[in-house]
Amino acid sequence: MTGAITDVAGIEVGHWSDADALTGCTAVVCRGGAIAGVAVRGAAPGTRETDLCRPGTLVERAHAVVLCGGSAFGLEAASGAARELASAGIGYDAGGIRVPIVPAAVIFDLAVGAVAWPDVAAGRAAVAAASGDGVEQGGVGAGTGATVGKVLGMERATKSGIGTASVEAAGGVVVGALVVVNAGGDVVDPQTGAIVAGARLAGGDGYADSVALIRRGFEPPPAVQQTTLAVVATDAPLTVEQANHLASVAHDGLARTIRPVHTMHDGDTVFAMATGAGGDRLDSVAVTQLAVLAVDAVERATLNAVLCATTAGGLPAAAR
Repeated sequence: MTGAITDVAGIEVGHWSDADALTGCTAVVCRGGAIAGVAVRGAAPGTRETDLCRPGTLVERAHAVVLCGGSAFGLEAASGAARELASAGIGYDAGGIRVPIVPAAVIFDLAVGAVAWPDVAAGRAAVAAASGDGVEQGGVGAGTGATVGKVLGMERATKSGIGTASVEAAGGVVVGALVVVNAGGDVVDPQTGAIVAGARLAGGDGYADSVALIRRGFEPPPAVQQTTLAVVATDAPLTVEQANHLASVAHDGLARTIRPVHTMHDGDTVFAMATGAGGDRLDSVAVTQLAVLAVDAVERATLNAVLCATTAGGLPAAAR
């Protein structure tokens, strides 16, 4: 176990990063296809093919999920990922034509660095770089331009990034998570309640506590678009309905670590990927256990995203 989402059998991860413009994309690849689910909780999502992840559709397996910077512009990276997979003969067999299924979602990182986004070539590069090894965390891939704590404006924000974690259950089932943390609110340690990264006090000594500011009725600056994205994966054999349940409950991991979360300015989205093939359908008790592990993995990955970040774009990181 490396402590990454790639501990889940069949899952690979690849990053493409633009450290100058501060944007990028990350591909979570399952070459054999994974049963997919999705849950959107934010009110401002930027997504592709999320409807295909829901119950009642013809195609139930995704071959990759792409998380992108660049707001809606960045969704074109998913097309590049699909082309790269198709060139390797991977995809849904549509009468002899391979069509990779690649859901995607974006964060808004245009307010830090340059106004730039990952394109088709970037998506291809992320898939080409994908492997089942340990996953680089921090300011890479879709987390290259990620920030948190924006209720006092970007100048008081803290640099964030992408994080991952995995949990092994009794019986050897693994649940992993990958999270791009680009929240407007603060990231807290759910064990202590302490703010780990967020809106900084004037002078940079400590954090302002975004929820406390909101409770006091302060006048915030114009909203900076924000969003946190996650992929949870397991090697358990799930149905589409169960994968959607897993994605829905995994949002609890975000709610425990990000305050506030799921706002009108967020596009918070969690994807689920189940790589298990065959086997008996899991009963409700087993799915509930998986959901508990998914929440745990999302919590850990969220904390790793900010703790592994480094200073960029003139913004300090939590581990400065």
